[in-house]
Amino acid sequence: MPTAAKLFAALAFAVLGFFAGEVALPHLPPGAQPANFSFYCMLIGLVCGWRVMGPAAGRGNLESVNAGVRTAAVMTLLALIIFSIVQMFILAYRHQFDGPMDAVVGIFGIAVNFGASLLNWDIMAVLLLGGVLGGLMAEWAARRWK
Repeated sequence: MPTAAKLFAALAFAVLGFFAGEVALPHLPPGAQPANFSFYCMLIGLVCGWRVMGPAAGRGNLESVNAGVRTAAVMTLLALIIFSIVQMFILAYRHQFDGPMDAVVGIFGIAVNFGASLLNWDIMAVLLLGGVLGGLMAEWAARRWK
């Protein structure tokens, strides 16, 4: 059921996804920077804010901060999986894999490379602070419009 907390969480994490995508883009490996990367990160943030953070709002500030950081982590892992699968298809069309099983296993190698490029202080700071602020914003909306 739609609530104000879900709406505010979705908007907050959509903004976080966009800014995290903009910060992460220069750190990605060369040739692996998808078109409209920040826009897709924004959509992932929108969905994660609605589905993960929205229901967790309204349980207190500390729980909302925890849920906000958890939502930022879920958003990052979901984006990592989605972009790894997309990169696998791009490489598969270039005949970089020997077979379908090699392509499926290659997703994990691509995810490790993408994940290693995301381990920078600026990306982590944006995700951590954005998760905390998004959680507090959803908590405020849950208390304001009960």
